[in-house]
Amino acid sequence: MSESPTIAQKAPYPIEVTEGKTYFWCACGKSKRQPFCDGSHKGSGIEPVKFSAEATKKVFFCGCKHSANAPLCDGGHSKL
Repeated sequence: MSESPTIAQKAPYPIEVTEGKTYFWCACGKSKRQPFCDGSHKGSGIEPVKFSAEATKKVFFCGCKHSANAPLCDGGHSKL
């Protein structure tokens, strides 16, 4: 059984991503390298989400870990 994710922050993380690069978004909320995974999820039953950048641009990674559009923000943090 997996734990509920920890809310890292109630706002998105604006990050400039690079086309062709792969990122691993922290889904558990425990990483010290938010919004990216640092392995802190071990044993939580929650796995990071792979994100492959299709273009070099700014994207908004979810900070509350409750987005229905993970790993990107869907505005759900406003309801927490």
